Amino acid sequence: MLEAEKELLISQQSSNLWTRRRRELAAWIERPKPITAGKALCDFNGVSVDAAIYPALMALQEASIPTEFSCAGVSILDEADDHSLYAYVTMLDGPVTECFMQYAMERMGNRLLVTYEPGRGRYDVSSFYIGHNRSFCYLLAAVARNFKQTSYYK
Repeated sequence: MLEAEKELLISQQSSNLWTRRRRELAAWIERPKPITAGKALCDFNGVSVDAAIYPALMALQEASIPTEFSCAGVSILDEADDHSLYAYVTMLDGPVTECFMQYAMERMGNRLLVTYEPGRGRYDVSSFYIGHNRSFCYLLAAVARNFKQTSYYK
């Protein structure tokens, strides 16, 4: 693995939770995935994004946290138009982002999976629990909206 591709795990889930996540992933892979509705999209700064993650992206932007990529649900093959596995947002590193990471990990607890790529200067945040995409998007939006009113925001 190239140094620029190295990811550091920042969040602190227990080994029991990782075991649970592996079981959830295995069950998700085997479960039928009927399509109930097409993916809803919104325009965010000239880019089409999942409507479910849009409020979180807007709140992050208002808190001066730059984002790079996002998806309210990706598939096992990382196909955004396929069935939802987990939701994620990539945030560019900076002083405000670092403060937000601390606040978000405190507020979201084990629901938040955080990795950091030092070579690229970015954080990837995603739902730790498989298939909890909608609630993750709602919670991330709420945490981002509340962030500016906290002592974490500098």
